Amino acid sequence: MALSNDNQIKEIIVIGAGVVGLTTALKIQEQGTYRVTIVAETFPTDPRSSRYTSHWAGAHHVSHACDDQRQRKLDQDTFHALWKLSEPGGAAEGCFLRHTQTEYRGDDLTDAEWLHYMPDFKYLDPNELRGPAKMGFSFSTVTMNTPAYLNWLLSSFLAKNGTIVRVSLQHISQLLERGISPYTGAHSYRDVDAIVVCAGIGARSLGGVEDKDVYPIRGQTVLLRAPWIKFGRTMTEADGTYTYTMPRSNGDVLCGGTRVPNDWYPVPRPEVTEDILTRALQLTPELAPPQTRVDRDPTVEDLRSIIIEPGCGLRPGRKGGIRLEVEWFDVPARGKVPVVYNYGHSGYGFLSSWGSANMALDLLEGALTSGAPTNADICAGLPSGNLGN
Repeated sequence: MALSNDNQIKEIIVIGAGVVGLTTALKIQEQGTYRVTIVAETFPTDPRSSRYTSHWAGAHHVSHACDDQRQRKLDQDTFHALWKLSEPGGAAEGCFLRHTQTEYRGDDLTDAEWLHYMPDFKYLDPNELRGPAKMGFSFSTVTMNTPAYLNWLLSSFLAKNGTIVRVSLQHISQLLERGISPYTGAHSYRDVDAIVVCAGIGARSLGGVEDKDVYPIRGQTVLLRAPWIKFGRTMTEADGTYTYTMPRSNGDVLCGGTRVPNDWYPVPRPEVTEDILTRALQLTPELAPPQTRVDRDPTVEDLRSIIIEPGCGLRPGRKGGIRLEVEWFDVPARGKVPVVYNYGHSGYGFLSSWGSANMALDLLEGALTSGAPTNADICAGLPSGNLGN
């Protein structure tokens, strides 16, 4: 039996519980006029696996937007949100480390104008460069302890009366007709006013979306225990190789990395782990325990004792970049229901999460305010049959 929705409260379902889904759900919930449910197969509290990419992210806020004006705004809005969360006494201070980030560039980049808004931004003098770098710059930013931050997002959502439901979803129509009731066993349900798809790489196979422009970009990392490291470094070489060391608030340092399109391999490759350790030590010799550096140069062997774990994840790449738009679905006996898309963030989910959540909220509210357009070309039909069972 369908329950009548309060005229002031709209029923919203967010698909996906990675950093983008959690942030988007929390942003929508904060408006006070929505009842929000997150539907996902995997949550931050689950054992780590390559199926849930957000756990394996760095993640530091270093925008790569360059000339992409939309991406610049997404990243800048997110930085301001994270900077506020990380301030002393901030809501999530313990999830972040504020530090100096140094970027070394051995490619053809000549300036980083899109990053000039970052605190303490400055270009490096030639005598400050290292390795193959031809230019460089530094600024203050934040690094996130991603497992802690993801759980902070989830707990914040739950504390505001958010609902989560674990579902292995095959098609979004399974939610459009009777909401989450097929998965909770409830005999009554409220009509869903809108769905927001934040499915990451799952958008490639999720029925009703099936976006073949989505593809994996495999990344591999090594997590070290090195609490003496309080700064971040990245080296981008001419051939595209990039190496980073990202310190976290708990004393761990994430080292990487790799970007391999269309590589689905789900576990760390030992030879790649060795390559990452070698490159990370060249970039940041200070990674080695201080006692090993007293009277000699450190070696990779000095890092063995501080390895916590190697890791890998499948970043949700997408040809054409992040998908942020609305599509209307015809639902039997209901009419048209808006579906907002917010996925395809590649390796930049954390650094654009709040900005894309803002844009997804704008799209959602615009759709609910204006109603369905009359142009049938932007409406999608649902499969026939007993949907939602």
